[in-house]
Amino acid sequence: MIVRYTGPKVRLSRRAGVPLTRKAVRYFEARPYPPGEHGRTTSRRTAGDYGVRRLEKQKLRWYYDVSEKQMRRYWALARRRPGRSGAELVAILESRLASLVLRAGLAPSIYAARQYVGHGHITVDGRKVDIPSYLVRPGQVVAVRPKSRAMQPFVAAAEGVHADEVTAPYLTADLANLTFTLTAKPERAQIRLPVDEQLVVEHYSR
Repeated sequence: MIVRYTGPKVRLSRRAGVPLTRKAVRYFEARPYPPGEHGRTTSRRTAGDYGVRRLEKQKLRWYYDVSEKQMRRYWALARRRPGRSGAELVAILESRLASLVLRAGLAPSIYAARQYVGHGHITVDGRKVDIPSYLVRPGQVVAVRPKSRAMQPFVAAAEGVHADEVTAPYLTADLANLTFTLTAKPERAQIRLPVDEQLVVEHYSR
């Protein structure tokens, strides 16, 4: 069984061929080749069709920090939805509570966002939710619990330290009050993602 990767995050970016986190950008620029003894001489172009599609699926898993079991569950859900399965898969992953906590600027990385949710620092519509995979629905309000707001990571978040220059168009965020609302279902064209989801579709459809 394939589980979530818990090793060095920068190694994932080098394996994927793209920086998967903000922190990885400068490391990846310095070492844009795969990790390991033979990383410099390894060519990603030599991978066959299966290898290319599998790597794209892995990149999607790593980007959202989900296990293979979770990915297969989301894929099954995406196939049942109207519309293109690949776009629906990405929309589902983007709607996860941990993903939105990151996207709204409340956390510096998907790993930190997952931890904040798991440790009970986040509420949805006023109720504590400690499940990172919780799927947020349009209209729901997400916030940092009042008793957690004095913690250093959230003080930094309130100052906009983790926020992107442009807020995702499907969110309205009030960082000063450590809260945001999912205003609409995320659409694929609105989601910044270094993955070709069509290759992921082909991987699972083979």
